Amino acid sequence: MRLHRLIRQWAVSYTEEGKYSPIGVWFHWIMAGLVLFQLGSGWLMARYPVGGSKLATYELHSELGLSILLLALLRFAWRLFIPDPINDADKPGWQSVVAHATVIVFYMLFALLPLSGWAMWSAIQPVEPLRIAGIVEIPPMPFHTLSPEWKYEVLRWARSLHVWGVIGLALLVPMHVGAALKHHFWDRDDVVRGILPEIPDDETAPDHRRYTPRVG
Repeated sequence: MRLHRLIRQWAVSYTEEGKYSPIGVWFHWIMAGLVLFQLGSGWLMARYPVGGSKLATYELHSELGLSILLLALLRFAWRLFIPDPINDADKPGWQSVVAHATVIVFYMLFALLPLSGWAMWSAIQPVEPLRIAGIVEIPPMPFHTLSPEWKYEVLRWARSLHVWGVIGLALLVPMHVGAALKHHFWDRDDVVRGILPEIPDDETAPDHRRYTPRVG
């Protein structure tokens, strides 16, 4: 329990200053990079001719999607453990409502897209497992026992959900980036600074937090 309190105190030392903890920051940027890669690889994959290269790219795409789902679950658990900082994005008004709604939609898409992709992978033949980060083996959904007609229906519905999810994500990402740029360059508030990784210089590195853990 002492380690639990120390981790929480360390993270709260950031959130009390309106910043995300380093763990929250890296969750954000790693997932952002993976999402952009997935959008690009999905667009390219749709243009590949049918064959081994397309199937290998599809496998990698599916495995990264499941990795994003795992990261989203871990990030959500971290948010429950360490609430996000209160910053200028939390000011009362429609912008705050939109910001919080955007987070909810992002999490919904982080579930919808990997699960629909996993369903599509599980409905094709031959059935093969996927691996998260190339290590943890994830068995396919049990669609291989269905009749060819039902497997086609599963594939059709999963593909439709996946396409709509991709469209939603492709619209949401530039909206999110645009809102961040507005906060930083137009409003000149602390929203973007709070999510940027800290790179201490030589003067601030020894004591860049100036934080004393609470006693008791």
